[in-house]
Amino acid sequence: MTAPAAAPEAPAVPAAPTAVLVGLGAWLPPRRVPNSELCARLDTSDEWIRERIGIAERRFAEPDVSTGDMAVEAGARAMASAGADTVDAVLVATSSPDHPCPATAPWVAHRLGLPSVAAFDVAAGCSGFLYAGTVAAGLIASGTAHRVLVVGAETMTSIVDPDDRATAPIFGEGAGAVVLEAGVPHAEGAMGPVVWGSDGSLADAIVVPAGGARGRRERDRAARGDFFVHMRGNEVFRHAVRRMAAAARDAVAAAGWEMGDIDRLIAHQANQRITAAVADTLGVPVGNCPSNIHEVGNTAAASLPLLLAHAADRGDLKPGHRTLLVAFGSGLAWAATTLVWPAGLTARL
Repeated sequence: MTAPAAAPEAPAVPAAPTAVLVGLGAWLPPRRVPNSELCARLDTSDEWIRERIGIAERRFAEPDVSTGDMAVEAGARAMASAGADTVDAVLVATSSPDHPCPATAPWVAHRLGLPSVAAFDVAAGCSGFLYAGTVAAGLIASGTAHRVLVVGAETMTSIVDPDDRATAPIFGEGAGAVVLEAGVPHAEGAMGPVVWGSDGSLADAIVVPAGGARGRRERDRAARGDFFVHMRGNEVFRHAVRRMAAAARDAVAAAGWEMGDIDRLIAHQANQRITAAVADTLGVPVGNCPSNIHEVGNTAAASLPLLLAHAADRGDLKPGHRTLLVAFGSGLAWAATTLVWPAGLTARL
């Protein structure tokens, strides 16, 4: 009796392409605003701001410079860094868009000479850059896009009350951008698994109460301050440390790494004490946590790409460094991912 023929082996399923970091750019407004410029108006001191937040100065854009303008500058630098003259999509992460409608990204794409490409904004507060990067990675994995420009840009003076002692010293302005391109898994620069989440039950912990669809009937009677950011600082601090640490651990585990493998922790620059608390919770030495909050403040969705660019430019990020990125912000929303820092990547500032 003849044995039955063996079933043919199923063809191997090719791995989906992975988003790989190939370009990095940043732009800061030239105007430096030291703490001394704010102290008299806010009844505070340079020492208090430095000790409580970790900021010595921040950058403010001139009144005729918008979020979109800064996004164009950073985006052009990231594309030059990548040696790319075109992309398939442009994503702008921001909480301070040029207009409530339309999105800022299509105009940015137009200014960059990218007609007809898909372009849209991502609003996820200070986690917006990692959220946008995750969306870009999905576009690449699905084959919808080969190369994506992701920009984080903020004009925070448009939504921060200059007379509010609780928020005015914290925020700065600027833009950072990356180019992500289809590549193979585990390549240097490849984005690892992303861990992200949100907790809308605490949406009012960081909120601009007026100006949106909710409460629009009272818009004419709303207090001036309700059109600016309100923040419950102590509560945000507690949740930021807990959520960032948990997401970071999960992202490291999803990448198949151990916390001891981490060479650099790139954390959203919200407050130097938050970064220190997250690093301590994770057991990451403070010397492995590059920081630029001292000179740029909290730039919200622009924070992570700006820090990546500055750390790369200063040599704090070296080829082969196992890098953990983590952010937390309004929503509340958080995200974390990993990558191995690639050789040959030059940040354009």
